[in-house]
Amino acid sequence: MDLHLRDLRYFEVVADMGHMGRAADHLARSQPALTKCIQRLEAIVGSPLFEHVGRGIRLTPVGEVLRARARTLRSSADEALREVCDFAQGHSGHVRIGSGPVAADHLLPELCRLALAEGSRITISIVIGPSWELRDRLREGSLDIVIGLTAEGDPDFVSSPIVEDVVVVAASRSHPVFRQREVTLESLLRYAWALPSPNIPSRQWLDATFASHGLERPHVQIEAGSIPLLPRMIATTDLLSFVSRYTLALHQGRALKEVELPVATLRRNLGATCRREGYLSPAAMRIMDLLRTEGESLFANALQQQPSDV
Repeated sequence: MDLHLRDLRYFEVVADMGHMGRAADHLARSQPALTKCIQRLEAIVGSPLFEHVGRGIRLTPVGEVLRARARTLRSSADEALREVCDFAQGHSGHVRIGSGPVAADHLLPELCRLALAEGSRITISIVIGPSWELRDRLREGSLDIVIGLTAEGDPDFVSSPIVEDVVVVAASRSHPVFRQREVTLESLLRYAWALPSPNIPSRQWLDATFASHGLERPHVQIEAGSIPLLPRMIATTDLLSFVSRYTLALHQGRALKEVELPVATLRRNLGATCRREGYLSPAAMRIMDLLRTEGESLFANALQQQPSDV
């Protein structure tokens, strides 16, 4: 019996919703049609895919395995279709880029300018978010390239480092921390902080640093899901924050200053990541080439072009 991608798509929706009726409404299909779809898949795998729980349904262990594989199969089919369409239409193609906030501020505008200046019929869609979330989307095939924290050690990805990103404690120049004779981790706990959400890697690293020295975590008075908001938050308050030196460079006109403390300094690589076995359109391959060869200078150019009163 043949396996149909449409059946897999319907199966995924039923699995995600946990209810045949709601899945039927969502897909604009009749419930008997979805039932037959599930029955066809169960006949192929030779095992039930769902079990009843109360008024809903949930996946069996076999169903869980099929859902994971179904996403991979559909992603591969989508990529094959994109590749054929790119070839048939004879154009550079479309690039789906995910970017972390630092790269979005400093790299993406210059990168897009350079790519469009080449005169190709490239089209670009951009999603901004934390690197870990973007890598999940890259893994499932809804993004082509992620620009942000590199993914060393993950066998599914290939990362090309571009620049080192240094994340430091920062405050307004009038902050009382700069009147201390000696700044230590413990002394930083005297002040309130404005920090990213707990799921952001830099926040996790900072919390772990305090904990590894037997100290409490910083008292967070303002928590922001948007990292670019943080410099504005600390510019006119007595809050400390933890931001990239690249971000500080953009906000020098707001009188921000680094609180120099090596033990609270995070060094990490920013780069471009794609799937090891994923399809890249000609346009996506050109973007990756630009990032590898020009990425560092694009970062530098972006900083030089920023007005001092940003």
